[in-house]
Amino acid sequence: MSRRIARRSVAVLLAGAVIMPVGGASADPADSSDPVPPTSGPQTADLVPGIPLTLLPLSEMDTPDQALPPKVYKPTRAEEAVEPKDAPEEAYDRVEYVDPMDSFGDVTCSEETGLRQREVERWLKRPVDGEQSKGDCKAIRVFQKKYRIKPAIGYAGPVTWATMQLVGARKNPNAAKKCPVRAYRVACVDLDRQIAWVQHGKGGVVFGPVPIRSGRTGYGTRNGWHAVYWRHKNHVSTLYKSPMPYSQFFSGGQAFHGVYGSLYTPIGSRGCVNMTLKDSRKLWGLLKKGDRVYVWGHRQEQ
Repeated sequence: MSRRIARRSVAVLLAGAVIMPVGGASADPADSSDPVPPTSGPQTADLVPGIPLTLLPLSEMDTPDQALPPKVYKPTRAEEAVEPKDAPEEAYDRVEYVDPMDSFGDVTCSEETGLRQREVERWLKRPVDGEQSKGDCKAIRVFQKKYRIKPAIGYAGPVTWATMQLVGARKNPNAAKKCPVRAYRVACVDLDRQIAWVQHGKGGVVFGPVPIRSGRTGYGTRNGWHAVYWRHKNHVSTLYKSPMPYSQFFSGGQAFHGVYGSLYTPIGSRGCVNMTLKDSRKLWGLLKKGDRVYVWGHRQEQ
């Protein structure tokens, strides 16, 4: 057996192993064992951001997160003084995945029924029939233009719906009271809506809500109570050799951290809670070791 094959075999075995929390973070009983992750997450073959799916850069479809707990150590002052590089200006553009026929020519209003048609119709207070209409398209386009969703052709896709959920949560993300209110800081991670925020007792929300990208099938971000046990500003994944800026680990290898690409991809992360670099930097300045994290819900693959 070659060294390469041996290493790959070990990686597969480790990926299917039980990941125990470090530093006192508690795991949910339902997550006592993890399935062996698939080689790749599900992808949407017929919805593309204006170009064939096969031509998309891998970085836009995937992120190299941490599947196993990292080696914990105390970074030096010199290491901590280095700030992660900034993300490209266009890194977080809201690009909707549209029907290939709508990605060519001068299409101004899509006739296609979107993947999130009913949800979008309900949010816009349109007749909810799950079918695209001229009125639906017009209303959706107005929203897309306001929030710079590209292309603004009225397609009710996952990016448009995710933006609506974020906008709807801004005034009071915990209106449904799904995140427990405590006298101390709690970082709330809502996998259903793919948003996160921090609340602190009677002081209410002190950060967010912000958009996130959580774990895909087989790498699900673990539900329940956790605690930040290690922070590493310039962490690099020991498995995938890629940057995980402003990492704050709260359950095994799962952490809050910034990414240098879109959060709105058809498949989720490998367990981590991905954020924009700006949001991960702000969260880094707020949370401390030992702060509690509460996760609930389930990411719906697109």
